[in-house]
Amino acid sequence: MSMATLGLNELLTALALPPSTQVQQRVPKKMLAENSAASLADRKLVQDRIEELTWQAVLKPTNVGVAAYVDELRSYLEVAVLVARLRTEAAPSGQVNQQGAKVSASVKRVAELVHRAVPYPTLLVLEDGPQMFASMAHIRWAQREAEKTVLDGDPIIVPVTLAAEPEVFLEAMALSKQPRSQMLALYQGWFDTLSAWQAVELTGQFKPSETPAQAAERRAALHTCKDLDARIAAARSAAAKEKQIARQVALNMEIKGLLAERQRVAQSL
Repeated sequence: MSMATLGLNELLTALALPPSTQVQQRVPKKMLAENSAASLADRKLVQDRIEELTWQAVLKPTNVGVAAYVDELRSYLEVAVLVARLRTEAAPSGQVNQQGAKVSASVKRVAELVHRAVPYPTLLVLEDGPQMFASMAHIRWAQREAEKTVLDGDPIIVPVTLAAEPEVFLEAMALSKQPRSQMLALYQGWFDTLSAWQAVELTGQFKPSETPAQAAERRAALHTCKDLDARIAAARSAAAKEKQIARQVALNMEIKGLLAERQRVAQSL
């Protein structure tokens, strides 16, 4: 699989956002501490890991010609594009993706804190040394706190430093390629594109979803594969420690079944 390195400017340029959307305003880290970093550990993470947080652009009905979306659960009046430049860790930990980047626990937590702090659906790009990630998360109104938003599901965070078929991936990220009926659909379009890129780890090729239903099925399959990976790792760990031959055989049979199920699910991507 041919791989090419993508940079921040290349990714931002590929979004092809109108000049009228550009903000390029620095966001004080104090905002994160006040709005989402409730614990001492989170406040320390914000202080130690974030070098700079920039509000790169804002998409509104008036500057992109896409209608706002409002229902009883959420209000998507605009979509934000933010860039977080991070200070690198001495020894980052996390899972290694086929794309060649580690999604460390601290990168995941920083992304979550940013999404929690910003009251708009956000496309967040994180630079962590030579690695780059894109993260998105849906938000909704909090049930018990007026005018407060909470995450609606887990954020998606995808390594994008290395891209297979980079031209195809970058073209798919362009604003003009996203649904334009309303802001929720536009944001979901970017979300689905990142899900399609996430699937490259299993399929070996980048292929955007053709319909919302296909995108939903892909997200479900990716979630299932992640769950199966955890179960396989746990079973392998148990098998390595097991002393009884009969139990080892049973665990190996379980692993074999889980691997077959993972292969079946991956083929649906």
